[in-house]
Amino acid sequence: MFYQSHEFENGIRLVHHRFPSPVGHCGLTVNAGSRDESDDEHGLAHLIEHAIFKGTKKRRAHHIINRMETVGGEINAFTTKEQTCIYSSFLKEDFKRSVELICDIVFHSTFPEKEIALEKEVIIDEINSYKDDPAELIFDEFEEAVYKSNPIGRGILGTPECVRKFRREDLENFIRKNYSTNQMVFSVVVDMDFKRGVKIAGRHLEGIPASVSEKKRTPFTNYSPGHKRVAKNTHQAHCMTGNIAPALDDSRRFPMALLNNITGGPGMNSRLNIALREKKGYAYNVESQYTAYTDTGIFGAYFGTDRENLEKCTETVINEFNRLRKKKLGTIQLSNAKRQLTGQLIMSFENKEHLMQTMGKNYLLFNRLYSSDQIFSIIDKITSDDLIELANDIFEPQKLTSLSYF
Repeated sequence: MFYQSHEFENGIRLVHHRFPSPVGHCGLTVNAGSRDESDDEHGLAHLIEHAIFKGTKKRRAHHIINRMETVGGEINAFTTKEQTCIYSSFLKEDFKRSVELICDIVFHSTFPEKEIALEKEVIIDEINSYKDDPAELIFDEFEEAVYKSNPIGRGILGTPECVRKFRREDLENFIRKNYSTNQMVFSVVVDMDFKRGVKIAGRHLEGIPASVSEKKRTPFTNYSPGHKRVAKNTHQAHCMTGNIAPALDDSRRFPMALLNNITGGPGMNSRLNIALREKKGYAYNVESQYTAYTDTGIFGAYFGTDRENLEKCTETVINEFNRLRKKKLGTIQLSNAKRQLTGQLIMSFENKEHLMQTMGKNYLLFNRLYSSDQIFSIIDKITSDDLIELANDIFEPQKLTSLSYF
């Protein structure tokens, strides 16, 4: 993938990929997420993501909503453990409109107290809806079980108690501490000349006062596995089993992505799906996930099943882990697994909104982007020895953490 980049004097970076399409995408990615909250700020990063849409120095909330909607575009945002992204999709002739709106809500929000109070209730309802869905809740609580007291283990949404007490000053203080210009990347995928794109974006980004900060996050150390069972008044039992995994800058990240894909990835031919669903009919929802953070990562295998099958499913998952620990993939198996992963990546690159977001995150963290050819070359070099060595680390029984709802 060909891309071009530019850094403004205030430290904000812009990365641009030209793609022939009537639709464009752009977004501002900030190196600030729920992990950057103090104990009494739990949920604040996510509240800010909501609150920036509620009014600026020149727009009210309904003006912000209508600005892109009236021309067929969209504006949205999301918060992760380590980043916040405000992004827009638009017809390419509305690129100026999109850039101006993103910059207005990020840099000129006024956080009206009345609007914040309403949005708190929306978020509390969102938190409560998660509690009603154990298949979603277990992912957050599994991360809490793995990371324990480290800020990275806390849920992104926060708690109703924390959210209710936040004031405008809390939002402004968090932004002042974490929204530094050297921790921002504006990513663009649009059918437009790079120089013109820089000029348009520069009208709104160049005037932002420079601010510099270094990320000093509390590192995660001293992982200790544990096993927890929670009684729930639900028809199904739910279970997650996993371990810490390679971080973003770890050379084993791509082998881990391949191992996850083989174990319980999105394909119906994953080991866990075949074992639990196709062969035994124990479970409808079966998957595994691997998430890499800047200094750590996490792997977890999930299934939902009838209560009477919980122990059988758990045993089956451990058996599949052990198969991957003890038996190397054959030449054809390895080749097929690599081909499946690269095919999935190629198809994901077709989603240009997702590509824009990936560009922002990767350029923010590494100041560079991998080309698709580079990624495929790395995957192609993965060996069966690499995978079995990694499997023996990640799937070591004594290292596993488990969480069950029954």
